[in-house]
Amino acid sequence: MQPIISIKGISKTYASGFTALKSIDLEIRKGEIFALLGPNGAGKTTLISIICGIVNASSGTISADGVDIVHDYRAARSLIGLVPQELTTDAFESVWDTVSFSRGLFGKPADPAYIEKVLRQLSLWDKRRSKMLALSGGMKRRVMIAKALSHEPRILFLDEPTAGVDVELRRDMWEMVRGLRESGVTIILTTHYIEEAEEMADRIGVINRGELILVEDKHALMQKLGQKQLHLHLQTSLETLPATLAHYNLTLSEDGQQLTYTFDAHQETSGIAELLRSLSAQGIDLKDLQSKQSSLEEIFVNLVKGNG
Repeated sequence: MQPIISIKGISKTYASGFTALKSIDLEIRKGEIFALLGPNGAGKTTLISIICGIVNASSGTISADGVDIVHDYRAARSLIGLVPQELTTDAFESVWDTVSFSRGLFGKPADPAYIEKVLRQLSLWDKRRSKMLALSGGMKRRVMIAKALSHEPRILFLDEPTAGVDVELRRDMWEMVRGLRESGVTIILTTHYIEEAEEMADRIGVINRGELILVEDKHALMQKLGQKQLHLHLQTSLETLPATLAHYNLTLSEDGQQLTYTFDAHQETSGIAELLRSLSAQGIDLKDLQSKQSSLEEIFVNLVKGNG
């Protein structure tokens, strides 16, 4: 399948000499939710701004659904909706007018039924006559999304969409994102809330210091890089770890009541059976045991550390 966004060799160096992006190659599939993760200053917003035509790349090419974003800017931009980090709205316009105006900017004919549908999806219908300056931060964020959707884009960029919004809005927003994907819209989001990427994304890209260090299917990433831990709760506390157990990847809790065994989830053998036999031979009795897999957040932190 032809990717809906194809990024080849994109670099960005500013006049100051700062290199924000270093030769990024990335293909985004039609109809997926792609999460771009990275610490502050990693280059996420710069990359999105280049794709959306707000910032010029120093080198490389990008096409959106086969359309070159530089040579055929108008056609490419009409395919893309952008919800930026910063809230920028016309303070004295009504919600209805500002969303309708955004649609008109792309040369789309007036379609009150579609605008109503978008406002209802985002729980904005009751606020349609309200002036922008009267809205809360969370409501303004909803309006930004409505504006981005006003011209019926096939690609939607969400740059830190839930930064500073309440839990209810975040839940509503992700419900809406799922609905958009089901209708065929491709969604690219950047987020600091890694649990959202873990819940929502099909694939994940990790960017750090302007370099794309990894692109992976979310489940494959967690399976490949995730470590599992087995927590062994002891009947009797230990003062120190017996020397005969030193070759296992074991740590003893400060209170001596729990052993934690760390192992790779994708190894053929976990070594758990051997460990349990060794504990039994040492007369160490267990009260309980439970296993835990690394979260995406732990994987992300380890990746960025390794690339630092």
